Amino acid sequence: MWKVKIKTLLPILVMLGSISSAHAWDKGIYLTQYMLEKPDKLNYLIREAKATGLNTFVIDHEYMSSHYAPAIAKVKAAGIKVVTRVVIFDNGGNAKEIKSQDYWEQRYKLIADAIKNGSDAVQLDYIRYSSKAPANPQHAKDVYQIIKWYKAKINALNTPMEIDIFGEVSYHPSLHIGQDLTMFADSVDGMNPMVYPSHFWPHQKYDVVPYKTINDSLNALVGHFNGKPPFKVHAFIEAANFHYVKKTSNAEKQKYLLQEIRGVENAKGVSGWYVWSANNVYENLFQVLKNNKIKSADFTETKTAEAKPIETKTTEKKPIDTKSTPAKTAEIAPAKIQPTDTKTAETKPIETKPAATTLPYHAMEIFNLIF
Repeated sequence: MWKVKIKTLLPILVMLGSISSAHAWDKGIYLTQYMLEKPDKLNYLIREAKATGLNTFVIDHEYMSSHYAPAIAKVKAAGIKVVTRVVIFDNGGNAKEIKSQDYWEQRYKLIADAIKNGSDAVQLDYIRYSSKAPANPQHAKDVYQIIKWYKAKINALNTPMEIDIFGEVSYHPSLHIGQDLTMFADSVDGMNPMVYPSHFWPHQKYDVVPYKTINDSLNALVGHFNGKPPFKVHAFIEAANFHYVKKTSNAEKQKYLLQEIRGVENAKGVSGWYVWSANNVYENLFQVLKNNKIKSADFTETKTAEAKPIETKTTEKKPIDTKSTPAKTAEIAPAKIQPTDTKTAETKPIETKPAATTLPYHAMEIFNLIF
């Protein structure tokens, strides 16, 4: 009798396991490699992460370093998942870089090194054309080929691959940078829309309602797939509204953060959030997590570093010849179109923006439309 009952229960248990996995929830913060390799700062961030229920660190890998592997091992020993962020094209690629497999290979060396040291997932950022490129539907097709190339190599090492996308791509493809989420859907394990309210244009419309801006964007993204995207979705949210960093109190910053988090929590078909601070300042976030009931993260066993090294030049002391990873705030419009107060930008009309659309645009895209 028990055998029959066990056989009957097995499909149910398997189904429940699948449901649990599908709804795994991540809460993370971004770290530069420089900050990772500062022991005192890293120890502090690990302590706060444990105290506030964070389960993920998104960590830059910009250059080979003897300090990198031990620091990664410390993060993983604390039970925190490591998502390695690698910038593919600094500030977006030009036509020559986009077509150069030699260039892709150079960036892949960093990815292979990260996986060797136990990275749980790889996140590709700036895998796109420059936002200054003219609009062209071919751009997304070019980027798609690069994404497929990286995914084949990364998945072959039993590691999932995520990509970062502009927040506006949740609504429609970007012809300038070449990002199209429906085109890319079959070649990624995760997409991370950068739904920073301050980066939508006009920001005065969107950053005053951070919950709605983020929730609408995420629901629009999953809506392309009838609420069931074939990849994980983690929203990148911002630690503070960069337009008013010096004009807002900590209490106001914390209120802003809480609304962002709630916007993600109440979206359908997403797997969590990563908070972005270019300088890794997270004190306000930690206060929000300590003082409010926030959806709990799921903790699973993280990968261990491989015993057998991958064939990469891990002994190189000189960094790979690339520019320093740009802060994500570089994706916003240059300072000359950033308002000095909340009214400045409203006085300048956007004459070339299509009048028929009410969809939000990323600030850098609007910069191209204006100038």
